[in-house]
Amino acid sequence: MTDIGKTLQNARNEKHYTLDDLQQITKIQKRYLIAIEENNFNALPGDFYVRAFIRQYADTVGIKADKLLSELDEQAGKKKVEETEEEPTEAKTRTEAVRRQQQSSTPSQVSQSFDKFMHYLPTIIIVGVVVIIIGSIYFVVAGNKKEANQAASSTNVSISSDVSSSKKSSKKESSSEEVSSSSSKKESSSSSESSKSSKGQKITNTAVSGSRFTYSLTSPAKKNKIKFTSKGGSAWSSISVNGTANWQGTLQNGASHTVTLPEGTTSFNISLGNSNVTNITINGKKFDFLKENSTLTVRQITVNVANE
Repeated sequence: MTDIGKTLQNARNEKHYTLDDLQQITKIQKRYLIAIEENNFNALPGDFYVRAFIRQYADTVGIKADKLLSELDEQAGKKKVEETEEEPTEAKTRTEAVRRQQQSSTPSQVSQSFDKFMHYLPTIIIVGVVVIIIGSIYFVVAGNKKEANQAASSTNVSISSDVSSSKKSSKKESSSEEVSSSSSKKESSSSSESSKSSKGQKITNTAVSGSRFTYSLTSPAKKNKIKFTSKGGSAWSSISVNGTANWQGTLQNGASHTVTLPEGTTSFNISLGNSNVTNITINGKKFDFLKENSTLTVRQITVNVANE
């Protein structure tokens, strides 16, 4: 049986790559690389990322990923068979334990329990009746008191409500006018900013190398907004700005996340774990990165920003 983690580790050593080198090349976190080499696949985000990270690791160190993935599927199948075989034995053991416990209860024990219950039954009945009587008296007294308080306060409430209602109505009218004017100003300013940011913006592919793609962004906004949306499944994504990590996370189907880049950004890197279900917009304009090799699942994207 092939040791997947050992095979990948040996291939990495033959390439003279450290784990830090491999993390920089594949953009896979170092702790996930260590987990793969130790065959600790439960430490990864999910089954999809186990297969995706193993394939990317294998491609980087120059070995065939299909054989390793077949071995992974075979190991997963054997584990399920072993779990299925253990379940009947465990169920049988539990059934025998219950049967022994039932057999251990003798008729004499049942009779003793019944005698104890009958001994305390009169006391239980008397206590229950007393509790019911006391509860009834309490609820009757509390109800009468509540009705008296409501009758006394209704007159005061009716007088004060007329005065307060007139004051509240005038305040609401003035505040609604202020809110409407301020909201109209915000809508006009936000629409003008978005139109300026996307006007003349252009994204051009400049280089392709395996799963790495380089683009040029011209006529950008002062503060570019990158929006990630997952449609059709879950997807892991990350973004770093000028070489510094900014955000990373897994988006479930239908979820989205927006990252606002700092002013003066010259470049940013995007890592996608499931690019086929990930949509990206830059300043509200769709970034059609799938037109360069749409069959690729894991990809690294570098965008150079041409600030004017």
